[in-house]
Amino acid sequence: MIVMSDLEGLARKMFSRGLARKDIEKRLADEILDFKDTSVPDARRLSSAVIDEVESSRGALEGEIPFMAPIYSGITMGNQGVGCRGTGDFFVHGLIADFSDSSRGVILSPRDMDDAGAIGVDGGGIIVAKMEGMHSRLSDFPFLAGFHVTRAAFRDLYVKGAVPAGLLVDIHLADDADVGKLFDFMAGVATVCDAAGCPILGGSTLRIGGDMVIGTRITGGVSAIGAAGVIFPRRDVQKGDAIVMTEGAGGGTICTTAIYSGHPEVVQETLNLKFLTASKIILEGGWKSSIHCMADVTNGGLRADLHEIGGEAGCGAVVVESRVSSMVNGRVKVLLDESGIDYLGVSLDSLLIFCTGEAAEGIVLDLRKAGIRSTVIGRTTKSPEVRIERDSGVSELLPRFRESAYTRVKMVVDTGEPSNAPEMERMLRKAVDHAMARKKEAMDLIRRTEASA
Repeated sequence: MIVMSDLEGLARKMFSRGLARKDIEKRLADEILDFKDTSVPDARRLSSAVIDEVESSRGALEGEIPFMAPIYSGITMGNQGVGCRGTGDFFVHGLIADFSDSSRGVILSPRDMDDAGAIGVDGGGIIVAKMEGMHSRLSDFPFLAGFHVTRAAFRDLYVKGAVPAGLLVDIHLADDADVGKLFDFMAGVATVCDAAGCPILGGSTLRIGGDMVIGTRITGGVSAIGAAGVIFPRRDVQKGDAIVMTEGAGGGTICTTAIYSGHPEVVQETLNLKFLTASKIILEGGWKSSIHCMADVTNGGLRADLHEIGGEAGCGAVVVESRVSSMVNGRVKVLLDESGIDYLGVSLDSLLIFCTGEAAEGIVLDLRKAGIRSTVIGRTTKSPEVRIERDSGVSELLPRFRESAYTRVKMVVDTGEPSNAPEMERMLRKAVDHAMARKKEAMDLIRRTEASA
């Protein structure tokens, strides 16, 4: 089923290919008739209006006025793997961090590549914040999208030591999406909020692209804030720390795998709040002073998370595969194995705790009393490599350009790391330099304008 069409983007693309206006108008009208119960004349009138606006805005896109022409890198989101939770995605997020200002009391900024951001407040205390986007493939399953994006945001607060205090919701629906999808999404959000005792403070509800995007797709996310007395940043991991991992049944990623592989019954395994419960037990327990860091198994799976954490802390790790695999929900593990998906490279929503050996034993015992399975999967090391002990021997556990392909479409798209990756990175750095220069130019203009007012 076609779920969305960008009329404006399609018109611009067809103009760039030199197509005649009448051909573009017909194509847009056909797109409109695919979605809307309207007449051919009405579809033609709408398509003509779209083309008029596209033609009128050409000058702005071509740079006739400062700050309007977009900055192009020549690299698409798909080719770079942005959002695909691998090394390509991490590279871009490292570049985005250049736009953050860490000079204003920030404790954790985007430069730290941590689970959430944190800033100190006057009088003591720490505010922790997280923005989380919904899984794009859950557009047709709004409750699941709302549930899992909210749980993920809260999860990232808890692992930094914060208790959620408020939530903001930003949800966008394409023009033909049923308003019921909005309510369904909010039901998923509210389920987690009610369970966590966290109020929804506000947000924004808009259409995707206004009248220019037709279809039924939804997208958006939530932003959570919380308060903490102490935090557990990745940079505080110590060499020789024990690594405790809790059982994970996945979230949005595993839901997507289950749905699009024809096993929707596995989705039920993901509808739990064990991660939040485990975090509360730890934060309220007696081991906080012995915990150096907490994190979750999400971005690119364990193989990527351990590298990211080790990179921030200046250490490596060694883990035992049999212990790691035992912490994957049984039905989820069968699903991944039967689908040929590497469980070490996908989001499992397990909790990782880096702590002293003594604390590790106590934490595992405390969690067991609450019915939450966990185990020590390994330890951090002085050597920067991340290694995994298998029955066949010890090997290096490396992150990939993209997370493990977990749907048939992703398996087709995932061709591994591009052969021209260094050239792509050079082009992206050039685009960042252009954007930074534009930022400075805009600030200079604003200061001059205000000074002369």
